[in-house]
Amino acid sequence: MKTKKRHSMMKSVLIVDDDKRLLHLITSLLKVNGYNATGAQSAAEAKELLKSGNFDVLIVDWMMPNTSGIEFIKSIRSSQSSVNSIPAMMLTALGDVDSKVTGFDAGFDDYLTKPFEEKELIARINAIMARSQHTCNDTLKLGDCEFNKQSGELRRGKTRVYLSTVEMTLLLTLCQKPNHPCTREELVKRLAFCVSERTIDVQIARLRQKLGDDAKEPLIIKTVRHIGYSVYIPT
Repeated sequence: MKTKKRHSMMKSVLIVDDDKRLLHLITSLLKVNGYNATGAQSAAEAKELLKSGNFDVLIVDWMMPNTSGIEFIKSIRSSQSSVNSIPAMMLTALGDVDSKVTGFDAGFDDYLTKPFEEKELIARINAIMARSQHTCNDTLKLGDCEFNKQSGELRRGKTRVYLSTVEMTLLLTLCQKPNHPCTREELVKRLAFCVSERTIDVQIARLRQKLGDDAKEPLIIKTVRHIGYSVYIPT
């Protein structure tokens, strides 16, 4: 493996996998590529590490004994602490669309099937970080919510509404050109091709639910027939 240029600010990644060999491989690979990588062999161990460390990305195996990756990430997303907003990528041998949707519904931001190429893993981690750090300007009023395009935060009053990295990126993309349609192809490209067009529809449905948008007659994220979606902002 070739050593990559080190990041100016080293990012921390927590890898959770009961497979010792794969855990060691990923940890070593990330360290070579300039990341501060820490491994955990169970969800319980990972939760203890999250209490004492600051992590920028989680990489979690789906099939683990006692507590699965799905159960683990659901518990993270329901947490009242700051860990609930850490971007997470799932590793699994299950590559069908339904499994991907299950992962996204649980709160994962990206999905990588085993076996995988090392360079794809690094590329996806970089993409997750780029999406989570994406910034623009000002705040938009979306129904009874406010979306800060600089921080990527969605709030209903004083309450923060959790958005996965995928959901945040979709909303940011749509809000860049309010009242103008964005095609599904554009949204897939913006997400670095980590999801399919079918999955885009699922994520839009989740966004509408979080925004309190009517699923049958949406007023915030509108479907543009034969094209894609558009965020509607009254002028």
